[in-house]
Amino acid sequence: MKKALLVFTKVPKVGEVKTRLTEAKGGILTPEEANSLYESCMLDVIDVCLSIDEADLWICYNREGDRSYLDSILAGVSNPQKIAGVFPDQGDHFNERIQYAADYILRDGKEDRLADAVLIIGGDLPCLQPHIINDALSKMEKLSSSEAGQKAACRKIKVNGSWLGACLVEGACQEGGYSLVGFTCATPFNFEKMFYNLDGITALDMLVNKAEANQIPLAVLEMVPDIDIPVDLASMMPLLRALVTAAKTDPTLMVPRRTMECLERIGLQAVTLPSIRESV
Repeated sequence: MKKALLVFTKVPKVGEVKTRLTEAKGGILTPEEANSLYESCMLDVIDVCLSIDEADLWICYNREGDRSYLDSILAGVSNPQKIAGVFPDQGDHFNERIQYAADYILRDGKEDRLADAVLIIGGDLPCLQPHIINDALSKMEKLSSSEAGQKAACRKIKVNGSWLGACLVEGACQEGGYSLVGFTCATPFNFEKMFYNLDGITALDMLVNKAEANQIPLAVLEMVPDIDIPVDLASMMPLLRALVTAAKTDPTLMVPRRTMECLERIGLQAVTLPSIRESV
């Protein structure tokens, strides 16, 4: 089964990325700091993806973004020549845009598809690690070939002499969302009403609902937090520091060095309120 990693992201631009982290929206960063943090996270995520040999890496960016600037910063990642392709999204809202990105790779299982399965990854996941991606790829392979995966397939596709089955894998993030999602081109799954739906259903619940409705075998990955609001950043900073220390004795871990350097330049430190002893 040919697999693709797809980083779904925005081109960093001051005032247009991670705005909920900025002082104007009740956050703690300037627009320039928020932009620098996002760019650092995105490039760290891409480096992790480029460390995976079992899948091609594709990057989908917002069509309004500056492609020349994106190309210039991608030149600084590890092994940029391994990037299979970069393309702009299409659509009027997020659900349509991420659907377009998935369809660009899977193409309804047609002969000209770029991969048999895709793992879509957000650009703001600095704690993402290679073992999480490898686990996702392994679980897609296993579920697709399972009896449940074969039964749930929405189309007949043979890959290397075997029928391609359906599957879903997801890595949760905060507040009922998910940061990674993967599936095969034989999976009856789409992003309709997935994000920002009017019924108040979380993205993760919507994904599970779709899996249950179509009897698609689902695998849950290690949680990978993203950064949207100040509390996300505050919660993630101790984890980033733990990764730095753990990597000293675990060569399989990748330290998000750009993100760490960015936070050091900004001068942020995570703190907690001291506990108050109650008098007896």
